[in-house]
Amino acid sequence: MNNLNQNNKDFSDAVSNWFFTSGRNNLPWRKKISPYRVWISEIMLQQTKVNTVIPFFKKFIKKYPNLQSLSDASEDDILALWSGLGFYKRAKNIFKTKEIIKNSFNNTFPKKFDELILLPGIGKSTAGAIMSIAYGKSFPILDANVKRVISRFDNIDIKSKGAIKNLWEKAEAYTPNKNIFEYTQGIMDLGATICHSRSPSCVECPLNYSCKNAYKKFDISKRNKKQRLTKKINFTLAHSNETFLLFRKNDKSFWESLWVPYDNKYNLKSDIFKQPEKSQVQNLSHALSHINLDITVEIFDYKKPFKIETNLEYQWINKQKINQFGLPKPIKFIIENYV
Repeated sequence: MNNLNQNNKDFSDAVSNWFFTSGRNNLPWRKKISPYRVWISEIMLQQTKVNTVIPFFKKFIKKYPNLQSLSDASEDDILALWSGLGFYKRAKNIFKTKEIIKNSFNNTFPKKFDELILLPGIGKSTAGAIMSIAYGKSFPILDANVKRVISRFDNIDIKSKGAIKNLWEKAEAYTPNKNIFEYTQGIMDLGATICHSRSPSCVECPLNYSCKNAYKKFDISKRNKKQRLTKKINFTLAHSNETFLLFRKNDKSFWESLWVPYDNKYNLKSDIFKQPEKSQVQNLSHALSHINLDITVEIFDYKKPFKIETNLEYQWINKQKINQFGLPKPIKFIIENYV
């Protein structure tokens, strides 16, 4: 894809050679490599740490080991496997993408970069990862770890004007024509395991020979952090005979398309819920990436489920079957532990 000069070749060779001896070969998505498995892992790894992703990836691949097995999955099926992983738009994008692949690509994973980048949730870096790791083609990547490595090596202020364009140019220049698999995996691992945001292990880094920020201390604790907002939510959760009344959340915000208790913001509580046999209130806090949630759940107990008149989509869901539905982690916790 590019003609490497000697300095760029030294960079890519150092990364590739380091991967052979120190790369993370034990990650589950680096076994039985396929475009499908690379795609699922890359989507899961967006804004999420490796250790968090591993059990979710294993569970997902166990149920849907290949594209063909995923082809008939519903959006609810995918969201159910995603419960607890967060950033649920990623799961919705997986559903949208597999539908496009099924209808427009004869259920065969696309092999061209220009086709991949048009799919929901697949940006330039994710498409590059699929092309380089699964297909062995020379395409650059620029995830958070790679940005950190290159920006430090070349002393690029990632907040400066034109920084992203500059980083992409550097990423392309460093991307080799050979050993692309080892290089792509290696530079991601380097950022994740050596070039840490706070305390990089420069003495172990194969790029310390000419890194412009080698052996420097990075005190990010003093950076001004935005005050996280807190949002209060008041839910009403009807319960009867081990079943719970849940509603699909359709407004375009956090937890979109997941199943949640009745949100009292609709102000229809008196029209929906009868007088319960008994009730209790549970409070809990839950942190999202951008906001803290202060959640109050009022639980109503009834002798038997009942029908309601509403335009909202709802279901009485058995406690033993909640893993078949996409539920937010705190709501799932309340239901699982309710006696």
